[in-house]
Amino acid sequence: TPNMAYVLGFFAADGYTTANKRGAHFWNIQINDKELLEQIRSVINSEHKISVKIKKRKEEKISYRLQIGSKEMFGDLVKLGMRQNKTKSLVVPAVPGQFLPHFVRGYFDGDGSVWEGKRKKMLIKDKACKLGFRERIVHNVKFTITGSTPLIIELQKILVNGIGLKFNKLNCSKNLDYNRTLEYSGRAQMKKFYDYIYKDATVFMKRKKDKFESIIICANT
Repeated sequence: TPNMAYVLGFFAADGYTTANKRGAHFWNIQINDKELLEQIRSVINSEHKISVKIKKRKEEKISYRLQIGSKEMFGDLVKLGMRQNKTKSLVVPAVPGQFLPHFVRGYFDGDGSVWEGKRKKMLIKDKACKLGFRERIVHNVKFTITGSTPLIIELQKILVNGIGLKFNKLNCSKNLDYNRTLEYSGRAQMKKFYDYIYKDATVFMKRKKDKFESIIICANT
């Protein structure tokens, strides 16, 4: 279903599996957004308790964890490529085409960001080659992925070939512990991406959707 595709995408970004010596198998999501975790719990028809991790330092945020004990679901996730230590080998799973936007939205809610801000652009002021700077407003959609080069390349193909986005930067490294980034800039690109991932969406991270809409609405007023 679309919502299960979303949960799979979010798990790919922010979930992990564990197994203990007694043969118990778990899959887990631990995040700061309790409201979203409750939505995910509802999608999978779970009554499992959401536990709270109290912050130990002042700068830390309170986090919430949903842990599901199910060998069957654990096995399904492994078949879809969600293995333990998946960071280095993760690929986009075989999600039916009509559900890909929901998977991408889930992954974006886990490892993506939407940003509006100012950047300085260097200019040559006159014929004497005196340099100056001009501030410009920048709108940016970005994925930050640790470890999995195949995933970020496949994701880029989905967005370029599927909806015609023109990526601003694709940063990959041979170092598997390095963060890779995939960026799309400009309000028009942002609007395309917004329309793609939020069409028929019922599960999403509210603050990210609100941020998109505040930028898009301001652009149209």
